[in-house]
Amino acid sequence: MTPTRQGSIRLFRFAGIEVFLHWSWFLIAAYAMSVRSSVYSSVVWNVIEYLSLFAIVLMHEFGHSLACRQVGGQANQIVLWPLGGVAYVSPPQRPGATLWSIAAGPLVNVLLFPVLTVLAYSYGALRWNVRLPDPVVFLQSLWTINLVLLIFNLLPIYPLDGGQILRSLLWFVMGRARSLMVTAILGFGGVALLIAFALQKGSIWMGILSLFIVFHCWAGFQEARALMRFGRSPRREGYACPACRTAPPAGEYWRCGRCHKPFDTFATQGMCPHCGEQFGVTRCPECGDFGPINNWLVPPPIQAG
Repeated sequence: MTPTRQGSIRLFRFAGIEVFLHWSWFLIAAYAMSVRSSVYSSVVWNVIEYLSLFAIVLMHEFGHSLACRQVGGQANQIVLWPLGGVAYVSPPQRPGATLWSIAAGPLVNVLLFPVLTVLAYSYGALRWNVRLPDPVVFLQSLWTINLVLLIFNLLPIYPLDGGQILRSLLWFVMGRARSLMVTAILGFGGVALLIAFALQKGSIWMGILSLFIVFHCWAGFQEARALMRFGRSPRREGYACPACRTAPPAGEYWRCGRCHKPFDTFATQGMCPHCGEQFGVTRCPECGDFGPINNWLVPPPIQAG
């Protein structure tokens, strides 16, 4: 249910990050502008309002992407769709790095809040709402949109930003697997409240968003179970990650990028036994760092006589 480049239009590339717009965005934009057509004296202001929403969401996603790169992660793609935006970020598997990558998105909305507050309410104080009502309504709407996006994103419901921030904080004390498990379970409880709200208000939009959250809560729950199994697996002696010094697990925990079948990269020295593809580097399941297998070798201890 997460948007991808398929069915999306490439808009531009900035700082090495490609931005795509899903085709369904146009349908929702047309519907949203028609619903609010009576708010302004001209439809031009409806277009400006929706494009401004687009800009706020885009800045939010760039906050995620640039913060992820700052901590050494990968972030090369943003997809905008009717439910908001998705920044495809892959931060290092450390709680601090993940926390900053997620928190930087809402931080953009926090920084926009005082700017929009001054603009929106200075117009009202100058009583320009009498002579120029459309700009005043636009700025006040923009202020509300930014605040609603900030509050909703900070709800402690996985996979919203608030839920992922909570997971990162719990990661410091509970570890990667248990923090994800707890957050996913709490997410199921939170989304139940959202579904009840959607039914009470008759909001189809909130219902669709709730289904999106349920899907990702279940995916997070399944990932947490896999991480727990991974944590209990035996470790391969004689090897350690060059970055985090953790011994790799013994088992088929790597997936071939060519045939997509699992294999044990240390048992075959980086070669997929199914298709024969040879990989020059190996990814650490713990921290996500890449390095040649030779760099993983742990030298035998020196015996002093």
